[in-house]
Amino acid sequence: MQPNASPIHAAVAEDFAAVDRTILAQLGSRVPLVENIGHYIIDSGGKRLRPLLVLLAARALGYAGDRHITLATLIEFMHTSTLLHDDVVDESSMRRGRETANEHWGNAPSVLVGDFLYSRSFQMMVEVGSMRVMEILSAATCTIAEGEVLQLTNIGNPEIDEAAYFETIQGKTAMLFEAASHSGAILADADKEQAEALRLYGRYLGLAFQLIDDLLDYQGDAGTMGKNVGDDLAEGKPTLPLIHAMNVGTPDQARLVRQAIRQGGLERLDDVLAIVRDTGGLDYTQARAEEMANLALAQLETLPPSEYRDSMARLARLAVDRQA
Repeated sequence: MQPNASPIHAAVAEDFAAVDRTILAQLGSRVPLVENIGHYIIDSGGKRLRPLLVLLAARALGYAGDRHITLATLIEFMHTSTLLHDDVVDESSMRRGRETANEHWGNAPSVLVGDFLYSRSFQMMVEVGSMRVMEILSAATCTIAEGEVLQLTNIGNPEIDEAAYFETIQGKTAMLFEAASHSGAILADADKEQAEALRLYGRYLGLAFQLIDDLLDYQGDAGTMGKNVGDDLAEGKPTLPLIHAMNVGTPDQARLVRQAIRQGGLERLDDVLAIVRDTGGLDYTQARAEEMANLALAQLETLPPSEYRDSMARLARLAVDRQA
């Protein structure tokens, strides 16, 4: 399905078509492999939620220019570059139901094309021409990188608590959601209250999305999710379903989960799945995601009624109701 075919994109369908055209134009390179990998990952069927946030935030505040198109495009390029790098770091072989770029072309080309997309995003950032937007996005890139490094250092460590987990996902996932909605608001000359509300809306929305991603790793299926069930466990990632299971499970259950995190792999997947279910790890993660979505919805009260605000509200519900 094309991103602009989704009901949540309907309010900004024309803007989204313009973003699609700009993405294709900005993927141009004199090096064919750059274009090939860029098109492969850009066309892989993602929802493009981060550029959507830019468009909705700007339009919800009455923005009538066209720089939000460039801003939305560069946000998507930033996100795409992190996907290329993440798949190399995680040694992933499947994303969105097909081979990752690193599986198809190798690690080195994927990393370098990720660098190209990051660099191209900064070229477009200059084109937007807002020092405040540049400040927001450049700070976000640092926070995202720190979040990825933090996640890497936490791999195989079952002693991570819930606060450390949230710090990690705030950096690696929620930060770009936050930067997207915040920069869209700034582009529209939002007042201080509205800018802060939209910044927090993006943060809470991003946290909700990551929580559900981590939940689905233990209850989804590869056909629906586009990735393998248990991937996080295989990589030794201590996500919230596991953290909760260790916190409330019996000593034997906690010991088994800790051992599975330290070892990585899928040898104990069935046992871990049973423990996560029995200890309410899935329900707890769902509840925390609902909490984040409700906090996101509360931020929209500062916006005037509009179809754009309605779409942002639907997006918050989608974050926790989805199955993929």
